[in-house]
Amino acid sequence: MTTALVGAAGSPRRYLHSLWLLSARDLRVRYATSALGYLWSVLDPLVMSLIYWFVFTQVFGRGVGEEPYIVFLITALLPWVWFNAAVGDFTKAFSKDARLVRSTAIPRSIWVNRIVLSKGIEFLFSLPVLAIFAIAAGAQVGWGLLWIPVAVLLQTVLLVGLGLLVAPLCVLWGDLERTTRLILRALFYATPIIYGVADLPAGIQHLAAFNPLAGIFTLYRVGFFPGQWDPVSVIVGAVMCFLFLAVGIWAFRRLERPVLKEL
Repeated sequence: MTTALVGAAGSPRRYLHSLWLLSARDLRVRYATSALGYLWSVLDPLVMSLIYWFVFTQVFGRGVGEEPYIVFLITALLPWVWFNAAVGDFTKAFSKDARLVRSTAIPRSIWVNRIVLSKGIEFLFSLPVLAIFAIAAGAQVGWGLLWIPVAVLLQTVLLVGLGLLVAPLCVLWGDLERTTRLILRALFYATPIIYGVADLPAGIQHLAAFNPLAGIFTLYRVGFFPGQWDPVSVIVGAVMCFLFLAVGIWAFRRLERPVLKEL
C-alpha cells in the first residue's frame, strides 16, 4: 500500500486510483472481523428509525412528518449516518495515518476524500433497505426519485468542504474533536430528520434553509413525499454546499504546511 501511494502524485488517474485503494482499505479494515459485514452500516439507521417510529406513533401522538412515517425517517436517517460518520472520522483523518501523511507525495486532500468515498459507498449499499421498507409500507413513488443523485452529489460536495476544513483544524487544536461531537449531536435535532421542513413555523423555515442538510434531505424525501418539496431550502442548501467547499479548499491550502509540522 505504501509503495503504491508514494508514486501516486501527479495525474488525476493516479490520484483516483490511490483514492480507491485507501477507501477499499478502510472498508476491509472496518469489516475484517465482523460476521455481518456491511450490514452493520444498515443496522444503525434502521434501529434508530424503528425507535423513533415507535416513540412517535405508538407512545406519543405524532404531529410531524408524513405517512408511512418509517419511510419518512429512513429517507433522512440513512444520509445522516453517512454525514455523521464522515464528519466524525474527519477529526482523525490525519492523526490516524500520520506516518503516511508525512511520507507520501500524494496530495493530502486524499485523506479527506477517502473518508467521503468509503462512507458514501456504505450509504449506497444501505439504499436497498429503503426500497424494501418503501415497498412493504406501501409508500407512493414519484418522479422526485430523480432528485436522489443530485442529493448525493450535493452531500458529497458538502462533506468534502467540511472535511478539508475540519481535518486540519483538529490537528492544530485537539479540543475540536470533542467539540465536533457535541455539534453533531445538536445538529441532529436542528436538521429535518424526525420532522420535515414543512413542519417548522414559517419564520424558522427560512432560517433552517441555511442548514445545507435541510435542502439535501428534502431532495432525498421528495420522491416519496412530494409535499416536502421546498425550493428555498434546496436552493439555499445547494449554495451553502459549494460555499463550504470553497472555504474548505481555501482553509486547507493555508493550513496544510502547519499541519505537516504538527504531525
